[in-house]
Amino acid sequence: MEKLKMETKDLIKENIEKIAELFPNVITEAKDEKGNLVKAVDFELLKQELSDRVVEGDRERYRLTWPGKKEAMLLANLPTSKTLRPVKEESVDWENTGNIYIEGDNLEVLKILQESYLNKIKCIYIDPPYNTGKDFIYRDNFRQSREEYLADSGQVDDDSNRLFQNTETNGRFHSDWLSMMYPRLKLARNLLREDGVIFISIDDNEVHNLRKICDEVFGERNFICMFIWKSKLGKVGTTNIISHTHEYVVAYSKSIEKICFRMVEKHTEERKENLRQWGQADRKEDRPSMFYPIVIDGIEIYPIRDDGSEGRWRVGKDTAMKLLDEGKLQYIKKGNKYEIYRLFDARISKIPYETVLPREIGTTANGAIDLKNMDMQRIFDYSKPKELIKFLIFLIIDKDFLILDFFSGSATTAHAVMQLNAEDGGNRKYIMVQLPEPCDEKSEAYKAGFKTISEIGKERIRRAAKKIKEETGADIDYGFRVFKVDSSNMKDVYYRPDELSQQQLEMMVSNIKEDRTGEDLLIQVMLEWGLELSLPMEKRNISGKEVHFVAGNSLVACFDEDVSEELVREIAKEKPLRVVFRDSSFADDAARINVEELFKMLSPTTEIKVI
Repeated sequence: MEKLKMETKDLIKENIEKIAELFPNVITEAKDEKGNLVKAVDFELLKQELSDRVVEGDRERYRLTWPGKKEAMLLANLPTSKTLRPVKEESVDWENTGNIYIEGDNLEVLKILQESYLNKIKCIYIDPPYNTGKDFIYRDNFRQSREEYLADSGQVDDDSNRLFQNTETNGRFHSDWLSMMYPRLKLARNLLREDGVIFISIDDNEVHNLRKICDEVFGERNFICMFIWKSKLGKVGTTNIISHTHEYVVAYSKSIEKICFRMVEKHTEERKENLRQWGQADRKEDRPSMFYPIVIDGIEIYPIRDDGSEGRWRVGKDTAMKLLDEGKLQYIKKGNKYEIYRLFDARISKIPYETVLPREIGTTANGAIDLKNMDMQRIFDYSKPKELIKFLIFLIIDKDFLILDFFSGSATTAHAVMQLNAEDGGNRKYIMVQLPEPCDEKSEAYKAGFKTISEIGKERIRRAAKKIKEETGADIDYGFRVFKVDSSNMKDVYYRPDELSQQQLEMMVSNIKEDRTGEDLLIQVMLEWGLELSLPMEKRNISGKEVHFVAGNSLVACFDEDVSEELVREIAKEKPLRVVFRDSSFADDAARINVEELFKMLSPTTEIKVI
């Protein structure tokens, strides 16, 4: 009976296996931090495999780099043992909703979601820190001191002497920002569907660097556009040089050939147009074949210019005869000659939206109005207008897909999703991710009882849902399930025997932490097995034990001790696709084998695992 790992997949190991399939000769062995032999890549050999000449060392080439990039790449690939714990008391309509709100570090969350949401997100919108010097709070484990930055960037020698005199004022801040964004974008790309798109709000501080890392992560060919949003009015944002009144939304696709955006509908009224050519090349000798008579109501009409000379028609004779048969030609007498007009019906044409976003979206002032309408203007200082995000989501033609925002702030994206669904009957779902960033104790938000930004986000969703329902009466999903990032449900058992005390040995009779519930274990199992967090969950009492059912019989789990044969038989009758038990539920190996045999007999297709 196989054990669940209860941690995210190891992307480094997975990437090594992919390389091994292509170049088995570059795979070697190395020792990990515990002294165990593991597969590794001989990078010098790999470089040679990918080069058409002898590789002798580093060569100059076009690439984006910064101090800390390798650590950022490593961080994206490292697994996490963190998990998500359900918080039903903070959720709304837990049983029926398909929306998710996750509280925690978005880097950890993106790793946790890799199995369950791989290639499932159609739209990602993020409004990350702009790196203005006031909003940068995501500093991961590889944050450098000024001294470390100077050493890594080659600005000091081994004796701590500066190698040049130019002062560096903000280079290391760009490096921090790039190191923060790179692993998150890399992991986010994995979650996008092949027809998926990511929208990223940004301003002039880092737009140049954002384009470069997105070119690297998503591929330069998958760049869609850089929208320009007039974010401010009047003289707001004015410096002594220029008035900064716009921001950007950078858009990239997973696969550019699979992107299909909504178009602007252009309505054309009924009109008529002179069939005789005018302007350049309007003489008979310019196109002799287009000088011919058209007979209407017995009148033979030629294309005669205003000066009385012979001209030409705009279409060939066959086309003219077809238009005549269709009743699309009309003649009028003009002086001593006749003119023929072609009649055009009213029609609707479609053209792409422009990169300059519509003015109807509004500015940052409209974001403030959105908050004021929910009596939250003093609680949260700044919010993008919901119309901005609503428009970006509206560009995607489908109305039933999943949207992710892993810098959700005050949850404007969730508000926009609900508003758009209410207006067009869509069934879009969202996943919001927000760090529980503490509110300043002197702030109005803190005084109003909000300890973290994530608490504000959840309250905004509740108030927005209430307002939309009152104003529209739309039958949409107004709920959301709340999850919080926490340490693994499993105890840390990586001790050498001589390091264990008697008390620790007694604690390890169970490999599961004492404060974890069946729901906690269920969520971690779902994540490892790649099941979505929005799936319906049901809890039943069978043979005196608590049994969890996910999406009918997609997953059945029992984490109680002393699982009986009667219980196993009852579960097997449900023909579950997957079933999981607690390892300590069975007295010995014989009991485990008996369970496997029962399933082989009653439900042979069931996959069985233990934790």
